[in-house]
Amino acid sequence: MEAPPLQRKLAAILAADVEGYSRLMHVNEERTLATLTSHRTIVDSIIERANGEIFGTAGDSVLAEFPSIVLAFNAAVAMQQSIWRANQSLPDEERMNFRIGINVGDVLVKNGDIFGDGVNIAARLEGMADVGGICVTRGVRDHLRDRVDAAFEDLGEQTFKNIGRPLRVFRVEFDQEADPLSDGPRPRFMNADDESNPDTRTPYAEPMSLDHGTSEDLQQVEIAFWDAVRESNDPNEYKLYLSRFPDGKFVDLAHARLENSKPSPEDLAVEVAFWDTVRSDGNAAMIDAYLAKYPRGQFCDLARLMLATLRK
Repeated sequence: MEAPPLQRKLAAILAADVEGYSRLMHVNEERTLATLTSHRTIVDSIIERANGEIFGTAGDSVLAEFPSIVLAFNAAVAMQQSIWRANQSLPDEERMNFRIGINVGDVLVKNGDIFGDGVNIAARLEGMADVGGICVTRGVRDHLRDRVDAAFEDLGEQTFKNIGRPLRVFRVEFDQEADPLSDGPRPRFMNADDESNPDTRTPYAEPMSLDHGTSEDLQQVEIAFWDAVRESNDPNEYKLYLSRFPDGKFVDLAHARLENSKPSPEDLAVEVAFWDTVRSDGNAAMIDAYLAKYPRGQFCDLARLMLATLRK
């Protein structure tokens, strides 16, 4: 069989990862999985609104590419600000934060995934970022310098594993606690084909927090949240909507979707992989987490049987 062709292109790459994910899972797997689902809804929605494409996810990590450095940067800032707001309703020990790295470089596309030094560098930058912070390369900084309302702290040249040359790295200084819904000065998303024309700008994706806002703001947050989940086949996303908006505009529709939702083959594969991990681990907390995530899953009866055996 002929190998699929390789496509090479220049892209802005964003790599994000949850800080301390293993620690959070050790403390409370079920709560951590629920928080991750909620935060990923925020992150994925912002990436989509910024014309980004998600290529790789490993539960607690995200890899996305954008047609514009400005789009990638403003998505990263919006993600960190929105996650900060979402965390305010959680106890300190349950708060989940991301580190983000952004690079611009040559990448290879194969079988719907991206590879190459451009991707590896973004991942290394993510590891250097502060909790809730962003690190970028010099190329990204030079492109952004006069286009965004942010400062860049020079961290000097850094050497990374499996990267053949030192790279100049910059830490982004921005107001993590700023409200992306506010009308004050801040970077905004721009159309990929015109980054300089202010008339083409569209605002940040709304954060998924219900704290501090007018009734009109909260309605806009609810609409944005529903737009992010309405095409999903995952019943957990509808449950998340109902838990956040029990009196919302789309409650009846969410209940109907919940009743009729059927997992896609990809979702079934994820469930099977999740169950394989749970079954081999034999941990009651992990089995509880499976039942919470897949209340009508393929292995619910077996999971309940295993729980009954473990708790005798």
